[in-house]
Amino acid sequence: MKVIVVKDQAAGGVEGYKVFKNALDNGAKVFGLATGSTPVTTYQEIVKSDLDFSNCTSVNLDEYVGIAPDNDQSYKYFMQSHLFDQKPFKESFLPNGLAANPAEEVKRYDKVIDEHPIDLQILGIGRNGHIGFNEPGTARDVTTHVVDLTESTIEANARFFASENDVPKQAFSMGLASIMKSKHLILEAFGDNKADAVKGMIEGPDTVDCPASILQNHPDVTVIIDEAAASKLSKKY
Repeated sequence: MKVIVVKDQAAGGVEGYKVFKNALDNGAKVFGLATGSTPVTTYQEIVKSDLDFSNCTSVNLDEYVGIAPDNDQSYKYFMQSHLFDQKPFKESFLPNGLAANPAEEVKRYDKVIDEHPIDLQILGIGRNGHIGFNEPGTARDVTTHVVDLTESTIEANARFFASENDVPKQAFSMGLASIMKSKHLILEAFGDNKADAVKGMIEGPDTVDCPASILQNHPDVTVIIDEAAASKLSKKY
């Protein structure tokens, strides 16, 4: 892992942008994207730039089950407002949260990933070490799947909804095996509430109890963290 420690999330966004630019300059065509507060500053830097993704494809990590694409809490809506409206891609794939047959949707999305091998995948990390919606205990060989969200994840996402009761209880997510097929991974984490998860990912054992620890086995990972998220690491980076 290449670990970059920055002062704050704004500085992390600049470093994240550099990774995207370098990938694009070196011929990357398929970008795996994430939602949530973590990648926002990276997307802001991309939007301000002259990077052109009009010949590229995006594949998103996940989507809530039961939410329409035009719902302002859907990940499709998030991507449109934070990136796609300003930086359109040739084509963009997300799981269909309203799929009538979840098992068929899982197969469809696995096929999307197989047909569009991801050159660069951006990730965040949950307080419990989850990546995507792959919660602790998730099997390492799983591909796209329907996830029952844990109470801690529902609680963490409640700030985006009118009440915790409105937070979806399930999501479609790329599996750990899907994520690990990406050529290059970039994981960002900001804030002291991510410090335990970051320590487990970088310095802890490779265990299903911390899903992000699987990244120790990937040949090309860039970790961008602020000083607060790095505060429990025993080694200085």
